[in-house]
Amino acid sequence: MNKMIVFIGLLLVVIACNKASEIIPELPELFEGFKQPANFPAPAYNVAKNPISKEQFELGKKLFYDARLSRNNTISCGSCHIQAAGFTHHGHDVSHGIDDQLGTRNSMPIMNVAWNKAFFWDGGVADLDLLAIVPIENPVEMDEKVPNILKKLQGDEQYHALFEKAYGTSAITSIRFLKALSSFMVMATSSNAKYDKVMRKEGADFTQEEEQGYALFRSKCANCHPEPLFTDGTFRNNGLVPSAVNDLGRYDITLNPLEKYKFKVPSLRNLKYTAPFMHDGRFLNLEGVLNHYSSEVVDNGTIDPSLENDDGKLGIQLTAKEKKLLLAFLETLNDESFVQNKLLAE
Repeated sequence: MNKMIVFIGLLLVVIACNKASEIIPELPELFEGFKQPANFPAPAYNVAKNPISKEQFELGKKLFYDARLSRNNTISCGSCHIQAAGFTHHGHDVSHGIDDQLGTRNSMPIMNVAWNKAFFWDGGVADLDLLAIVPIENPVEMDEKVPNILKKLQGDEQYHALFEKAYGTSAITSIRFLKALSSFMVMATSSNAKYDKVMRKEGADFTQEEEQGYALFRSKCANCHPEPLFTDGTFRNNGLVPSAVNDLGRYDITLNPLEKYKFKVPSLRNLKYTAPFMHDGRFLNLEGVLNHYSSEVVDNGTIDPSLENDDGKLGIQLTAKEKKLLLAFLETLNDESFVQNKLLAE
């Protein structure tokens, strides 16, 4: 009798599992390779020189979230680039690195990097495949050397298997290491905000307030933040009072006095997730940013001409109503699917 009960129980489990598989189909593969969104220009990154396979992407993802990339194995790339925060360091004005040390700049988002020609607030790196070296070797970020990382990885059999899947052999080299990280970052594409769906005519429409904000944006903001990336990738002085550390921005790279206090124009996508704002994270919210442009811009010697007005005033003249309309439009640039994309999750 007991054997019969066990048999019937097992039979019911099998039947239930079969029915469940009929109701809940197996999830499709998330990885579909790098794709250029229909409303985006051609990427700056040459994908042909680094074809992104599923295996190479998975290797890059594991590396991105591996704390062994830091000297004492405590800080990963994902520590300062958190997906839920649009791949920025949530709530931190400047990045927090190894041994609780503080950097001097706000973490820029890992987002749409395939369309970038220069990286970091000062544009100190012009090749995505070399980007990771800077935070890895920065003494207040990860404070490690690439050769040391390779030794750590070479002692891990799992990495030997992953490198072999990605590249055909198990050799763990610096070029493969860096290109794998690029493969992960290139796949961090944000292109499914409401704005994108409106532009691609995918059944979405702006509200009246968003439409008015869009028109206002195009007349007052698009010079530095053109669509669809909402950055022109240039370096500009937007009239901030110099910070206590007197960060000179682009000047530190070029040593050109005309580039003092110039910083890279950031994208305006996903601002809902990426506060605080500016290169030093001085503004906690977008209201603070708009107030800066409307009434707090200062001329510190290299002010961007777009912020100089014929009447001698600096900044972008905005009424309270116009600020509200701009905020409504900026809300349409938030891409919830990006911060919840399981493909990119740790």
